[in-house]
Amino acid sequence: MGNNDSHLVLLSIDKLQSLFQPVLNKLVEIERNLNKKATTHKVGYYRNKDLKDKFGLSPNTIIKYRESGIIPFTMIGEVYLYPITQLDDILEKNSNWDLFQNKAS
Repeated sequence: MGNNDSHLVLLSIDKLQSLFQPVLNKLVEIERNLNKKATTHKVGYYRNKDLKDKFGLSPNTIIKYRESGIIPFTMIGEVYLYPITQLDDILEKNSNWDLFQNKAS
């Protein structure tokens, strides 16, 4: 067999930790970012009952809003689902809070 010049190098625990710490820090950062993306991109849906309970909408108003395109929806079978993030965006865009703050100033 050929000449093998490999050497065995022993490192102290402190040196080994100092070498791996940047890698561990980066992994923690990656995990934090993944968790943040997982929660921000998670899509939830309201159902008709949720719109009634949370916003006080009557069944007829929900149908009217759905048919006129005011609120986005999707259907699975006969169940209507309303994307929470899109409804939150609609509420924010239609909010009168800015008008109220300007009048109060």
